[in-house]
Amino acid sequence: VSCLWCNTNATCMDYPARSVFPSSSLCRLSDARWGVCWMNFEALIITIAVIAGLILLCVTICCCYCCFCCKKRSSGRLTAEEERLEREREERRAQAQKRKSERKIKTDDIRKKYGLLQDSDNPYSRFENE
Repeated sequence: VSCLWCNTNATCMDYPARSVFPSSSLCRLSDARWGVCWMNFEALIITIAVIAGLILLCVTICCCYCCFCCKKRSSGRLTAEEERLEREREERRAQAQKRKSERKIKTDDIRKKYGLLQDSDNPYSRFENE
């Protein structure tokens, strides 16, 4: 629509394409009509600004909601992964303890074989030098 209706002098003029808003020398903004005769140009600008603001607000809320949901899901995954890592750590600790006890048994057998094993009944027995 290229017509700009001015209520003050009741004329229809070509819309100034170089500027977004018509200049006040052509017609006051409150008296300018564009598109349909009953739509005030100020009201049109305010309506478009409010709609654009609502769209931006909705997009922002959707982004924040999606980020919150992703963070919540990823924290749930982290908890499951942490539990898995803890189980693996416990398994490694148990295997290390088992190997340690096997080494102790072997070491005690070797000490017993060569007579180096102290009496377990009396750990404070005297060590004799030969």
